[in-house]
Amino acid sequence: MSAHILLVEDDLPIAENVVMGLEREGFTCTHVMLGSTCLDTLNSTPIDLAILDVGLPDTNGFELCKSIRRTSNLPIIFLTARSDEVDRVVGLEIGADDYILKPFSPRELVARVKTILRRSQPELRQPPHAPGSFQIDEARACILFSGTPLDLTRAEFYLLRALVLAPQKVFSRQALMDAAGLADASLERVIDTHIKSLRAKLAPLTPGHDLIRTHRGFGYSLNPPAS
Repeated sequence: MSAHILLVEDDLPIAENVVMGLEREGFTCTHVMLGSTCLDTLNSTPIDLAILDVGLPDTNGFELCKSIRRTSNLPIIFLTARSDEVDRVVGLEIGADDYILKPFSPRELVARVKTILRRSQPELRQPPHAPGSFQIDEARACILFSGTPLDLTRAEFYLLRALVLAPQKVFSRQALMDAAGLADASLERVIDTHIKSLRAKLAPLTPGHDLIRTHRGFGYSLNPPAS
């Protein structure tokens, strides 16, 4: 089944080009012009990724993104004519996965959509509630360990998700920054802070066994307990 993309854009010529480009690549696309309609659509229709215009008639994309992030980790791409670096950083910090300046090529947008969707593919999820293992619940944007949901921030969710989907693979700090959507807004050492927080939350689950291994000079990997 193709991914379902929600486009929130009040400029009809731009919207028509984007919808045409997405549908040409096999995506299903729903187009709305208002932030309020966007929220109604998300509440009634399964959506895999949202493309939000920053300037909308009834709100702005930043506020709309904040509203979505209160209940969902849905991938989000901003479209905007505003080139100020501060706006771009703010957009990423409040939870956007990417930020594209107008004018843009529909082909570039489609390529970025594909990249983000590949990052969120669930093919490598482990079986639900397997003892001593992780389960990724994409619909609820949460991760469980042995069936118990973990209390994670958004950045922690994406960091742990990357590690779980490739157990024992060594991720560089840069790769983990990319996975968490922090690459354009943070210093590499911010990853160390998030890893420390994750370790504190995971420690009670496997006493005496560190689920995240440090590889000095390289990065981090998931260190699953012996089955």
